[in-house]
Amino acid sequence: MTHILGLAAHAAGAELLPFRYDAGLLLAQEVEIRISHCAVCHSDLHLIANDWGISEYPFIPGHEIIGKVTAVGSDVRSLSIGQRVGVGWQSNSCGLCEWCTQGMENLCPSAEATCVRRHGGFAEAVRVNARFAIPIPDALSSEHTAPLLCGGITVYNPLRQHGINPTSRVGIVGIGGLGHMALQFARVFGAEVTAFSTSAAKEEEARALGAHHFVNTREPRAMRELVGTFDFIMTTVNADLDWMSFIHALRPTGTLCLVGVPPSPLAIHAFPLISGVRSISGTPIGSPHRLREMMDVAARHGIKAQIESFPMSHVNEAIDKVRNNKVRYRAVLAN
Repeated sequence: MTHILGLAAHAAGAELLPFRYDAGLLLAQEVEIRISHCAVCHSDLHLIANDWGISEYPFIPGHEIIGKVTAVGSDVRSLSIGQRVGVGWQSNSCGLCEWCTQGMENLCPSAEATCVRRHGGFAEAVRVNARFAIPIPDALSSEHTAPLLCGGITVYNPLRQHGINPTSRVGIVGIGGLGHMALQFARVFGAEVTAFSTSAAKEEEARALGAHHFVNTREPRAMRELVGTFDFIMTTVNADLDWMSFIHALRPTGTLCLVGVPPSPLAIHAFPLISGVRSISGTPIGSPHRLREMMDVAARHGIKAQIESFPMSHVNEAIDKVRNNKVRYRAVLAN
């Protein structure tokens, strides 16, 4: 289709309204995807509000997309019409830089985001470079899989990068949109998994998702008893924490990994890092190869997001519920 109908923000913080744009000619390396589902990510809320100063209006948000290929460019050989695919945060890269040629396209300095300075997935269709359209295994349902395309890979990639395995002792901080998927993946990798939360009421759910242990971080004594326990701690919350308590909870050579974005700079004492060869890290999404791998793992082990579904036309209702933390744990829009 040349003209695509979606739901666009026309100004910072504005509600989304119907908007039709001319997609132009399909490029040789592109595919067009008829969207069946698109999840609402917190990054979409930041883009709508222009919190990061990179939004250009009007634009259609949405970057956790699943649908079927309806057209392929002349150079595309990897996908076929009718195939079910998913698209995450990234829609293109240069393909030539040192990062792309190493299979780390998510680090490409020329990376193109799916809904930054272009139109995304709160729409009837989207176009992306075919390399970034990921085949979806038949075993996975579209609505429960859409949040894996950004939220899922955000937690999966660091677990793989840091070699999490059955010898690992892993902590996951926060049982929300990211954390509930991180618990599932960490358990599948065979790690001994501990969930950290400020809500004691989430213990039963955390254990059902894969946690062997549960820690209420509002109890200082509980944190003191964990000194020197973990090989890897992933924090998924967008909040300021008592960072030194988590540094002290690491074993020698352990890593504290941030995938949530705290509002304030981290205040860390250097000595525990030096004396124990501990480190602090972060990671953005993952490469197309890693996305394909994650989908295979999810299909074989039954990993899925917990969702609340909304018709695409109810996008503003879904956004309000996500903004007010009233969705457990991911909102998914359906066409």
